[in-house]
Amino acid sequence: MTGWWARRSVAGKVELYTRWTFHLMAPVEVLAFGGAPLGSGGRSGLGTGGAVGLALWVLVHAVLCGVLASRALDHTTGTRPRPVRLAAVLAAATVLANLAVSGLWAAGVLTDASVVASVLVGTSVFTTGALVFCLDRVRHMAYAVAGAAVAAALPVTAFGHGAPEGLITLAAVLVGGGAYASACGFSFWLLGVVRELERSRDLKARLAVAEERLRFGRDLHDVMGRNLSVIALKSELAVRLARRGRPESVDQMVEVQRIAQESQREVREVVRGYREADLRVELEGARGVLDAAGIDCAVDAPALDLPAGAQSALGWVVREATTNVLRHGDARRCAITLRRAADAVLLTVENDGAAVRDGAGAPGRTGSGLAGLRERLGAVGGTLEAGFTDPQSFRVTARVPSSALRPVPPAARQEPTARQGPTARQEEETVA
Repeated sequence: MTGWWARRSVAGKVELYTRWTFHLMAPVEVLAFGGAPLGSGGRSGLGTGGAVGLALWVLVHAVLCGVLASRALDHTTGTRPRPVRLAAVLAAATVLANLAVSGLWAAGVLTDASVVASVLVGTSVFTTGALVFCLDRVRHMAYAVAGAAVAAALPVTAFGHGAPEGLITLAAVLVGGGAYASACGFSFWLLGVVRELERSRDLKARLAVAEERLRFGRDLHDVMGRNLSVIALKSELAVRLARRGRPESVDQMVEVQRIAQESQREVREVVRGYREADLRVELEGARGVLDAAGIDCAVDAPALDLPAGAQSALGWVVREATTNVLRHGDARRCAITLRRAADAVLLTVENDGAAVRDGAGAPGRTGSGLAGLRERLGAVGGTLEAGFTDPQSFRVTARVPSSALRPVPPAARQEPTARQGPTARQEEETVA
């Protein structure tokens, strides 16, 4: 396929299917009920002109129902207000047409009862379905069906055709209109549920990001709050001692410097913990999140002894790829594979949700998330490939070479002392 269908979300697909289903009801109504007057023009007593007039009424009615269904669907999706006036016009036109057809039948102008029945019952049934589009409660939908049945049967009885004909018309509209209205109401309800589920999924992803930000903010507050309070108190004390010429002010400032250096170290640890990702934890988290979203997730990842840097980079690949599956596609299945090749470790995340709604992962475009993953993998000498394997599948492949998997000597893992700032002894010598 060209992507016209595949790039749509689940809600978009259901909306398109629902819209064109009810658009196709217009030609169905014209073919089913508009052809009856034309086929029996001579037998009905109307002649060619009258038969064409009835067929044109059915055509106009079908167009009104189609337009009303489209406007009501726009209201359901939030792009238009509820089409109350158009619904009133359709209902009034149907009632007036029922009166006219029944009057022509009573006056002897119409002599074929099958033509009268097809026009009366057919337009009334399709009117009920169109009116249901504009209603939210089942009770109101039932009122619409009952009202359409009465509007069709009452003119038949009032113009002297007898109670049996009126009851038959009433029953036909109740049965046919009730079935059609139920189908229309269920379709619109299903569309609303699907759209709500999609909004819930997007909200869940945003809440996960907000929760992570709150966690980072809370950890940073816990680390810095107490130390900054102590620094403020000791600085104030040092100022007072210095104004009095007391030598203890130097000791207080040395203590302030020590606490500041300790705070700097703790902040680096918080940021390092935030930036690092554990591969096993991320794999289990991806499986749980995707399963909760209704996506079949298969994880084939044997336990491998990898350095911390490689594990963190691959863990971020799993995290970002899982986020993309949830937010940028309509996947039903996702496969995560981790294997050791001859010269590298390969991590593959592939899903069948090729529908892309923004730049992340789109062919020919590079999202900021994928760019960030390439930077993380580049720090350990790895590479990242992402793209469509076919019109329905998107694959992300991360490769970490064997050279990055060798153990790092303990001395090489120590941070440079220059980043820790001057010691208290160095500061004293500088002041001296």
